[in-house]
Amino acid sequence: MSDQRFVSVWDAIEDTPQDAKNMKLRSTLMTALKSHLARTKMSQAQAAQLFGVTQPRISDLMRGKINLFGLDALVNMASAAGLHIEMRIHQAA
Repeated sequence: MSDQRFVSVWDAIEDTPQDAKNMKLRSTLMTALKSHLARTKMSQAQAAQLFGVTQPRISDLMRGKINLFGLDALVNMASAAGLHIEMRIHQAA
């Protein structure tokens, strides 16, 4: 058994640091979108219309099917929802 520790679950399960970072960003965006839809009490049909996707696509989002969403699609949805996205880049330690 290994005593190895990770900063996030993505660091533990992804093959590369790049894949882990991508998954962290995607999960953050998905969580923000799900919270926004819950807060606004928007139906999946209304969200689909607003985001320009199908209702089953919103169902996939709400069920956390992260493997079905790329960063670009999630950024587009967040923008359509009126959410403000910031990106910060820091020098690696």
